[in-house]
Amino acid sequence: MTILDTIVKRKKIEVAEAKTTISIEELKAMPFFRRKTISMSARIKAGGSTGIIAEFKRHSPSKKWINKNADPVKVVQAYEKAGAVASSVLTDKDFFKGSLEDLKRVRENVNLSLLRKDFMIDEYQFYEAKAHGADAVLLIAAILTPKEVKTFTDLAHELGLEVLLELHCEEEMGHVYENIDMVGINNRDLRTFEVDVERSAKMANELNVKYVKIAESGIESPKTISYFRGVGFDGFLIGENFMKSDNPGLACENFIKSI
Repeated sequence: MTILDTIVKRKKIEVAEAKTTISIEELKAMPFFRRKTISMSARIKAGGSTGIIAEFKRHSPSKKWINKNADPVKVVQAYEKAGAVASSVLTDKDFFKGSLEDLKRVRENVNLSLLRKDFMIDEYQFYEAKAHGADAVLLIAAILTPKEVKTFTDLAHELGLEVLLELHCEEEMGHVYENIDMVGINNRDLRTFEVDVERSAKMANELNVKYVKIAESGIESPKTISYFRGVGFDGFLIGENFMKSDNPGLACENFIKSI
């Protein structure tokens, strides 16, 4: 069983428990559910955009604690000040030590477009995302069928949320649905954890030009941003490179100044 299999197995239990705690109707009654969302794709494509989606992440299954005591509000506020165009907030509890409360608190304090980054396997989670202030959600091709990608994308759009579909390999290209807003290509192979930017560039070149293309993982140098821009990427999701610093906001600021 892979780590993804383990996560999805646990996620099914987590979602089932959440449904017994708060209903979809109760989620719909929360203040943020009526909020007009901010288009992440539009902000990334806007003139003068840095394209940087700066991620808040305390922990990961592979690296363990990255920044245990980081406060999501302070970090994302600093990202916003540094010039990030959007932020990604991890909401998985068991494997990434995040929460929907993190997302809600960040939403209350910043004007950035926010991505709920989690393992989306159930329609219920999309109502959770909207109710807690997300503007976009992540769909991971490796844990979904093409049919599920279509169904979840259509639901997200009904709720006013955008979708970032994450691909890891050429075999997942068939998951790309015409109504997807953004396509992310993870430079890190989930099987080997090796980073291969050339493979990512090749996959990006095969995508329709209409999609906003996001490079994910392994982006540690402004030179890498220049390379990815040159091969057609519009946005760049960077988390660990900032979060491993004692001051993630300053790390983001210095990175952006060097682009």
